[in-house]
Amino acid sequence: MVELLTLENGLALLTLTVLEIVLGIDNVVFISILTNRLPEKQQEPARKLGLLMAMAGRIGLLFAISWVMSMHKTLFTVLNHEVTGHSLILLIGGAFLIAKATMEIHHKLEEPDTVSKHAGKAKAKLFGVLVQVFMLDMVFSMDSVITAVGMVDHITVMIIAIVLAVSVMMIFAGSISRFIERHPTMKMLALAFLVLIGVVLVAEGLGQPIQKGYIYFAMAFSFSVEMLNLKIRGKRLRAAAAASS
Repeated sequence: MVELLTLENGLALLTLTVLEIVLGIDNVVFISILTNRLPEKQQEPARKLGLLMAMAGRIGLLFAISWVMSMHKTLFTVLNHEVTGHSLILLIGGAFLIAKATMEIHHKLEEPDTVSKHAGKAKAKLFGVLVQVFMLDMVFSMDSVITAVGMVDHITVMIIAIVLAVSVMMIFAGSISRFIERHPTMKMLALAFLVLIGVVLVAEGLGQPIQKGYIYFAMAFSFSVEMLNLKIRGKRLRAAAAASS
């Protein structure tokens, strides 16, 4: 244990923790959107359970690291395209994410807001939400674990980084969830991000990876524009309230 207390491992731990948080943001958004359809008293426990499942899944995959890395071996070939276990998981996970986010967008568009808030939550069951969260956790965890293995040599450092990252996400998950629920346009933007992430996963599974930098830039730019819109709407609401009083 003492040999781990080096400057190199300290820097690796800090860097990996930050990367794990960044890689887990989309997971937090997905968990927030799903748990917001649960009864209010179940939302916070569901968020924490979802993130704990993500942490357990990542640590479990670390201990099965040889299996994870062997998933890059070819399982079969389709139209001269080699399909591996890793690419298959990305394809299935990406397709599931696109389908789920699209269904949520449709649900948001088709039902009145007042009905959506009550009937939507009544339909959502804790077990069903946790199953969906677990499925996506496994997809998101795959890239997270591979990133960890590529950066750090000691599994103890990897586990500490994952625990720290999930702890930080648990602190802010409630705030993110409430912010998304208060601002319908931000929720729609988050769902659009999930569709985009699903497309990226499918493309990577098909052997056509998209540069993550482009995706992060597009998401950051869209988020910045939406924050400006929220600020403008807030000013208009305050002006209208002042005029009426």
